[in-house]
Amino acid sequence: MELAGKIYTEADYYSLPEDVRAELIDGQIYYQAAPSRLHQDILGSLYAAIYNYIKSKGGACKVYPAPFAVKLSKDKDNITEPDISVICDPGKLTDKGCTGAPDWIIEIVSPSNPGHDYMRKMNLYMHAGVREYWIVNPMKNTVTVYDFEHETGTNQYVFDDTIPVCIYEDLSICISRLLQES
Repeated sequence: MELAGKIYTEADYYSLPEDVRAELIDGQIYYQAAPSRLHQDILGSLYAAIYNYIKSKGGACKVYPAPFAVKLSKDKDNITEPDISVICDPGKLTDKGCTGAPDWIIEIVSPSNPGHDYMRKMNLYMHAGVREYWIVNPMKNTVTVYDFEHETGTNQYVFDDTIPVCIYEDLSICISRLLQES
């Protein structure tokens, strides 16, 4: 849901009550509804798989589940709350979240506003320098993968597929398998 008319700033975003989930995109505040149980199952399973992978490799990257504020660039007031953010540059981490493009973002589509993830956020993330972007659609059991770093285009998967992670050569994820294990 968008509040039109006024142009909002980073100060407006950070003055919202702590229990309100919202994003600031191009001067507009978009409020987010509470996620479904399936959304949270997928989020938790993906977060655990990525966290365990990074930990097992002794990697320097950090993975954060929503709510986690990501200010995509220092000079623009665009603050999103991706479902999962993987940040490999510790210099981007702040007390408020992340300033700069995460290396990998995963969004889990909400039934109320799928265009938000497929169009608006996809363009923001691509232009901000996100290396990899996944859109997980629980209604269709699909995953759309954008490899912005290698400019290989878009790959479409289903939950039963083993999906290669572009930023990690030796990590693949099968969402169906993750959900069965949880």
